[in-house]
Amino acid sequence: MSDSDNPQNQEINQKINHSYDGIIEHNNPMPTWWSWVFILCVCFAFLYYIHYEVSGTGLTLTQELKISMEKLEKIRSESALKFVDLSEDELERKIKDPNVIKLGASTFQAKCAMCHGEKLEGKIGPNLTDTTWIHGGTPKEILKTIREGVLAKGMPQWEGVLKPDEIYGVLALIHSKKQTP
Repeated sequence: MSDSDNPQNQEINQKINHSYDGIIEHNNPMPTWWSWVFILCVCFAFLYYIHYEVSGTGLTLTQELKISMEKLEKIRSESALKFVDLSEDELERKIKDPNVIKLGASTFQAKCAMCHGEKLEGKIGPNLTDTTWIHGGTPKEILKTIREGVLAKGMPQWEGVLKPDEIYGVLALIHSKKQTP
């Protein structure tokens, strides 16, 4: 005897009148906690919509970006004030210091190697070991290129991102590897 032939099930089926292929649908409500989560989500969505769309008191993504860019520009300008240009003699001494070169090697591997190659051979960016330099090959010119970047060619401005010692370290590394095969 199947479930649908059972007299008790037939009585329930007549009361509920939800039977399909011998499967009787009973009233199984959702758990209470699930209902409350749904209600809270709807309330949150309504308040969110009012806050951002109707009243306009919430910041848009464009406004948040503008505020972040202003903070970044402020940090860069403060960093530029801390950056001290060295004289030619001081710069020469600094770029020949082995500790500065070691710092530059770790900074270069972390920030520059993806474009200029691990051995400075050039990948996306130019080769830094040859004698041909697009933006000048003197220490002052290389320093200027590192600090200001070349945005038209995809090199970011590292001043404000790297500490002055890291910038001098990268310069020292580049200068030590210059004209090596």
